[in-house]
Amino acid sequence: MKRVLVVDDDPTVSEVVAGYLHRAGFAVEVSADGPAAVARAAAHPPDLVVLDLMLPGMDGLEVCRRLREQGPLPVIMLTARGDEEDRILGLEVGADDYVTKPFSPRELVLRVESVLRRAGAPAAAGSAAAGPWLRVGALALNPAARRATRHGTELALTIREFDLLEFFLRNPGRATSREDLMRRVWGWEFGDLSTVTVHVRRLREKVEDDPARPRLISTVWGVGYRLDAPSPQENDEDGAGDAR
Repeated sequence: MKRVLVVDDDPTVSEVVAGYLHRAGFAVEVSADGPAAVARAAAHPPDLVVLDLMLPGMDGLEVCRRLREQGPLPVIMLTARGDEEDRILGLEVGADDYVTKPFSPRELVLRVESVLRRAGAPAAAGSAAAGPWLRVGALALNPAARRATRHGTELALTIREFDLLEFFLRNPGRATSREDLMRRVWGWEFGDLSTVTVHVRRLREKVEDDPARPRLISTVWGVGYRLDAPSPQENDEDGAGDAR
């Protein structure tokens, strides 16, 4: 049974969310403030955290930062409708998804199931179940094992960053709009397109030599983004250190 930690100082919201998650088959714990949530997650790591942005003492952004420091823990952030800047900040500190208030508890359960499904269970490194690697230049990604490397060094990616990189590696040279990325990577037919922009920026910080002058993930003005495969000479140089 997957364990979900719900962090919200509103007891009504926590009770409703916990009830729906229980009925969906999850084990649920509740924290009413940030410090308690960080301590509980450190002592008994959950499989996912549902985190309110507005918390007393320590806000959701700081809680998310501290949770991410502990390891790759999926986080869905609850934000007030219209607070676009706060949503973007939440994504930038490592939240995998967000739901705006007021929200449908059923929608939240679907988001929890989606994020956990994408997180998956990593296969043992080197096993046959790990499957083939996708490779472009210095980048290598194993979809089954949920592992990604650059120059042979493991990349610390959030769930959505991993999914986004996988999409790019499966479609090199293809210009894709933000709307199409939202449908193909997030599975959303509509939503805040700044979500895509923030994740592309975060991904560039982890795969580009100079994120301010990206050479791999290019912006195609008026269209969207494209993964550019390196030239044969660059590919030979970059591939020398890749994981095998």
